Amino acid sequence: MDNSLDRAFAALADPTRRAILAKLTLGETSVTELAEPFEMSLPAISRHLKVLEKAKLISRGRDAQWRPCRIEPQGLKEIAEWMEHYRRFWSESLDRMELYVAKLQAAEKTKKRTNRKQ
Repeated sequence: MDNSLDRAFAALADPTRRAILAKLTLGETSVTELAEPFEMSLPAISRHLKVLEKAKLISRGRDAQWRPCRIEPQGLKEIAEWMEHYRRFWSESLDRMELYVAKLQAAEKTKKRTNRKQ
């Protein structure tokens, strides 16, 4: 899984490839349609698609003259599962920090009340 994650994160490091993935979330799209918003040649777009395909984030098919590209949910699922571990870690860490801050604030209020009584 680590090798596939390396390829996936390397593929996602490029803003053009992220934009291509975003467009593919709307459904199957041809290479020509994917290339429309970018100021680059079809061969350049094809190179981006090859990187995404090697990372198993998309797949490409062939239907006569139409070359449909589609997103591969399994590739994104692996990334999401890897990230979930860290999301839980940070969530639990922030929960502990919130409790600690609440404890400090309660102690500060108690200290102020004690100082006013004196």
